[in-house]
Amino acid sequence: MITVAPEVAEALAAGQAVVALESTIVSHGLPRPENMDIARQIEAAVREGGAVPATIALVDGEVRVGLDDDALAAIATRDDVVKCSSRDLPIAAARGATGATTVAATAHLAAQAGIGLFATGGLGGVHREAQDTWDESADLVALARTRICVVCAGVKSILDIPATLERLETLGIGVAGYRTDRFPAFYLTDSGHSLPWRLDTPEEIAAVLDARTELGLEGSAMVIANPLPEDQQLDPELHERVLRESLMAAAAEGVVGRDVTPFLLARFHEGTGGESLRANVALVLANARLAGEIASAEAARR
Repeated sequence: MITVAPEVAEALAAGQAVVALESTIVSHGLPRPENMDIARQIEAAVREGGAVPATIALVDGEVRVGLDDDALAAIATRDDVVKCSSRDLPIAAARGATGATTVAATAHLAAQAGIGLFATGGLGGVHREAQDTWDESADLVALARTRICVVCAGVKSILDIPATLERLETLGIGVAGYRTDRFPAFYLTDSGHSLPWRLDTPEEIAAVLDARTELGLEGSAMVIANPLPEDQQLDPELHERVLRESLMAAAAEGVVGRDVTPFLLARFHEGTGGESLRANVALVLANARLAGEIASAEAARR
């Protein structure tokens, strides 16, 4: 059920650098029609970093690792694209559905295809009031059992960040900041929480990934937290105001579960006059470029 694009397959066979990309950001995270162009920009950023991009999605029941223009257009424009976490994949595939893959699903499929690097925007995590709702993203469990290195801008700032960091530690998922010892919060450069490790070059990260293999610690993910520069982050005061208003709106409208994140992100886009979208695109492009550089450094070590 998994079809690997020829360019991606050739790169993997030759031991060259490849970076996996999720498709949920294309179908559910970015507005149309800009999403198609931004998806191409993300793939171009991976190439700038020295790697081959492999955007992953489910197209008419077939898992595609690397999308051609028709498949990318289907994910970007069709109205029947479902959001697929790892638990949804077998049902969606058997029913011939078209689905965009979340972090959890993308990490699993990338590992299945032999891809070790994955770039995304921000991870899912523990939701606010999870002590009552038990609402926690499947991303965390998936990363706890998947051999992958994920480059991200921390976790989404709408989440319970301290609780998420505790869960990452409990699940044995390594976390290091790229040129920072502070954990970023998606739109924000600094979540207010420190990190135990800082890595300053792609080559240093590649060495860590090699050490992980040599030590037999390949069962879980490594998270590289790559913050937006301060001059590119969302204004913190604007962020806090829109977040407060959005959480109140979600509660009033009874939005729960997997619908909370897209609801809040849409409110952010509206409430910040498009500033959140600007920051979102900037951080995804930066993460894609860095992931390409890490994958290239890792391939050079091989």
